[in-house]
Amino acid sequence: MLRLTKKADYGLMALKYLAEHPETPSVSAKDIADTYGIPAQLLAKVLQRLAKVGLLKSHAGMNGGYALTKDAGRITAFEVIHAIDGPLFITSCVKGAKSCDLEPNCTVKEPLARVNESIAEVLRSITVYDLVDHETAISRAAQLHQLVSLSVTM
Repeated sequence: MLRLTKKADYGLMALKYLAEHPETPSVSAKDIADTYGIPAQLLAKVLQRLAKVGLLKSHAGMNGGYALTKDAGRITAFEVIHAIDGPLFITSCVKGAKSCDLEPNCTVKEPLARVNESIAEVLRSITVYDLVDHETAISRAAQLHQLVSLSVTM
C-alpha cells in the first residue's frame, strides 16, 4: 500500500497551518506542533528540511519561527513530499537505470512507471492553498479586517 511518511504528513500540515495564518510573520514549530498534537522535535526537523530546500524561511531569535517563501498556491504537495521523502517510487524497479534480474521477462515495470508518474502528476496539481480550510481562512481574514477597521477609527 502506498503511504506518505509521517514526516511528509507533518510537513504538509505545517505548511497548511502557515497558509492559514498569513497575518503572522513567523510561526514557531511549537505553535504548529501544539495545534496538531505533533511531536515538536520531529516537526522542527521537518521544518528545518523544508527551509533548507527553500520552501520555508526561518527566523531566529525570541520571536523566531517559520514562514512560507512564496504564495501557498505556488507550493505543491509534490514539492513538499519530495523535499522530505525524496523521489516518489511505488516500486523499487522504477528507481533508475539499473536493471534487475527479472527485467527481460518483466511485464509490470512500464505499467508501474505510468502509475508512478500519474501519482506524481496528481501531487503536482495539489497546492498548499488547496489544503487550506477556506472557511476558517475567510473567517480569520474577516476578523483581521474588523481589527484593522477598529484601530483605524480609534
